Amino acid sequence: MATENLCASRHTHVLIIGYVWPEPRSSAASGHVMQLIDCFLEQGWQITFASAASEGEQRADLAALGITEVAIELNSSSFDRFVSELQPDVVLFDQFLMEEQFGWRVEKHCPNALRVLETCDLQSMRHARHQMLKEQLKESAASEHYDELFAAPGAQIFERMAVTDLAQRELASFYRSDLNLVVSDVEIELLTTHFKVPGELLHWCPLMLRDVPHSASGFGDREHFLTIGNFRHAPNWDAVLWLKNTIWPLIRQQLPSAQLHVYGAYTPPKATALHNAAQGFHIMNWAEDALEVMSAARVSLAPLRFGAGIKGKVTDAMLCGTPTVTTPIGAEAMYGDLPFPGAIATDAQTFADRAVRLYRDQALWEQAQRDGFAVLHERFRHEQHCATLIERINQLRDNLQAHRTANFTGAMLRHHQHKSTQYMSQWIEAKNRNGVQ
Repeated sequence: MATENLCASRHTHVLIIGYVWPEPRSSAASGHVMQLIDCFLEQGWQITFASAASEGEQRADLAALGITEVAIELNSSSFDRFVSELQPDVVLFDQFLMEEQFGWRVEKHCPNALRVLETCDLQSMRHARHQMLKEQLKESAASEHYDELFAAPGAQIFERMAVTDLAQRELASFYRSDLNLVVSDVEIELLTTHFKVPGELLHWCPLMLRDVPHSASGFGDREHFLTIGNFRHAPNWDAVLWLKNTIWPLIRQQLPSAQLHVYGAYTPPKATALHNAAQGFHIMNWAEDALEVMSAARVSLAPLRFGAGIKGKVTDAMLCGTPTVTTPIGAEAMYGDLPFPGAIATDAQTFADRAVRLYRDQALWEQAQRDGFAVLHERFRHEQHCATLIERINQLRDNLQAHRTANFTGAMLRHHQHKSTQYMSQWIEAKNRNGVQ
C-alpha cells in the first residue's frame, strides 16, 4: 500500500485533448470527462485541457478548478510547439477523432507520454444501430418489432460494424492507444470476444459518482412523467419522436390527465414545435438543474431505439430515486446482474403499459427506487473506479515500453498513420497557409 501511495503521489502532468469543451450539465459524455478530471485532481495531478472547439453555452469553468485551458488548432504545427514545451506525462483524448488528429503529433514530440483514449460509447456500434433502425423504418414505419435492434451485442452487430469505415477507424485508434477507457462492460465483452481486442488495452471505467444516496423523496411527493437529453444527440431526438407519435398517446389512453415534461439542452425549433399542452406534451427546453426536475418527477421515460455506452439520464434518475422505463438499449450496461430500477420494454404498447403501472403502483415504484440505489452503490461509486484507474495508469507508466512491445498491431497502425494522417494534415496546413481553395 505504501508503494502504491508513493506512486500515485508522484508528479504527473495530464494533457486532455477535448473534442468539445466539457458541458457536464448538457451531456453524460462531458460529465464523464469531468469525473475523470476530479479523479486526477484528487491525486494532486496537474491538468491542461486543450480543444479546438468553440465555446458552448454551458461550458464548465475549468479555470476555477486550477486547470490550464489552451485553445489549439486542427492541422497546424502550432500544436507541435505547444506539446513539445508542455511535455505531459499522460495525454487523454476524449474521442477517437482527437486521437486521429493529434495522436501522431503527441507520439512524435512526447514519445514517453502515456496515450489514453476515453470513450463515452462505441460510436461505430451506435451508428450501426442507427442504420438498422433507419432500414426498419424505411421498410415499415408502423413496425413495432425491434428484435434484431434490441438484441444483446454479439455476432449480429459485430458483422454490421466490422464492414464500416467508422468501426475500422475507431478500432485502429484503440490499438494505437496505450489504454482505452470503456464505460460499458457490455462493449468490453463485444470488443474482446468478437473484435479480438486484447484485454490489456481496455479498462472498464463507467460513470464515477460521489455521495451516492440511500433515499429520496417518496411516491406521494412526485407527479408527472419526464424525459431528458441533449437534443444534439441523435438517439435522444429519435426517442422524443417515438414518444410523441406512438408511446405518449398510449399512456394518455390509460391516464387521460397525465403530463410529460421534455427537457433537453440545445432545443431546436423542430422540437419546440412538438409542444402541445392539450395533449400533456410539454417541451421545457434546458433544465437549469437536471437533478431538481428529475427529483420532482414520478417516472422517467427513456425510449431509446438506438445508442451505446452509459446512459447519463438513467444514472441521474437513480440518483434522484426516480424509476425509469426504457428499452434494452437504454438499460444496456446499466445494472449488471441486479434488478433494473424500473422497467424494460421492447415495443410501444408494453412500454406504455409498464410506465402506467409504475406511475400507479406505489409498492412497485418504491421497490424500483430501492433497486436504483443498490445499482449505484454496486456499479458507479467514484472511490472504486478512481482507485482502479489510477493504479492502472501508474502500472502502465512503469512498464510502458514492454506494454507497447506486446502491442505489435498498434505499432504497425501507428507506423502507417504517420505515413498517411501526418502527411494529409501537413498538406491541409500548407494549403491553408497558402490560401489555396
